[in-house]
Amino acid sequence: MDEKTGTLRKQRGRASVVFENPPLIMAAASTVGKKEGDGPLGVFFDRVELDPMLGKKSWEEAESELQSRTAGLVIEKSGLSKEEIRYSFAGDLLAQLIATSFGNINLEIPMFGLYGACSTMGEGLGLGAMCVEGGFADHVLVGASSHFASAEKQFRFPLEYGNQRPYSATWTVTGCGAVIVSSGDCQGKEAPLAKITAVTTGKIVDMDFHDSMNMGAAMAMAALDTILQNFRDLGVDETHYDKIITGDLGTVGRRLLLDYLMKAGYRIESRYMDCGIEMFSPEEQDTHAGGSGCGCSAAVLCGFVLPKIRNGEWKRVLFLPTGALLSTVSFNEGKSVPGIAHGVVLETPDFL
Repeated sequence: MDEKTGTLRKQRGRASVVFENPPLIMAAASTVGKKEGDGPLGVFFDRVELDPMLGKKSWEEAESELQSRTAGLVIEKSGLSKEEIRYSFAGDLLAQLIATSFGNINLEIPMFGLYGACSTMGEGLGLGAMCVEGGFADHVLVGASSHFASAEKQFRFPLEYGNQRPYSATWTVTGCGAVIVSSGDCQGKEAPLAKITAVTTGKIVDMDFHDSMNMGAAMAMAALDTILQNFRDLGVDETHYDKIITGDLGTVGRRLLLDYLMKAGYRIESRYMDCGIEMFSPEEQDTHAGGSGCGCSAAVLCGFVLPKIRNGEWKRVLFLPTGALLSTVSFNEGKSVPGIAHGVVLETPDFL
């Protein structure tokens, strides 16, 4: 309680916010490519696009179309008009967010373009929830996308080069996830999928890691930092959650995270999941350490995680998208690969 105002203080600890009137996720939509559709979670996604170009002339245009189609689908599922959505929080991996900016032109919704690398969906959910709970909007759209070919072209090598990928490398997901976050006072046509009860904003963690082909290791310590900060800020431990879900640490980052959490006194393996690991069958699909990209955690959240929260199978989840904050410029200039992770606490709605 704030002694000056007599109101409930929403800030918790160093980096967390607890919502007095939790915003609701009223609708979710997911779109993925063929490889993702052939993976273990393929049946859970709304749409599987068989054409990687989505009818466009370039990979970048294809990713913009991916965002446009997914945003249109989530608006349709929400039963809202575009005019009822006050803001859009969206992002991607490309320089100057070109997949987002060109993909959202026709929406004509005021937009905040976000870059948190592969943690962008978590960043968007946190900011969107704070905007809604603060009374600045009744409904906002939150989305994030990635495309295997556009990301490879920008960050690694042109596909025509046919370079060998080390086993620590992840496969950038062609996918997009989008949700509508609404005020707890709003009544939708359908019952909400989840409520957002708290947010723990991550800080940049730089372990002086320089291997861009092992981003799971680069991001693992950022995930560790945010999880521990969430525990401290909220006064909880791992048993507070049915699931703790990272975005795309892959098999390498997963092992590091679990080992360091064990050293800190927390054993989360039985309740831990990584979206990148779940997305593909590595042996059958040649994806090595798992999936990655903005669209990885976003699509898994919208297609797989939220329905489980909605039906009460998982009553409380710490959703923790992870991001490697590098660019081709920084990496070619010899800079390290810092990481960041944003935590969002999702719970089963009170009214089912």
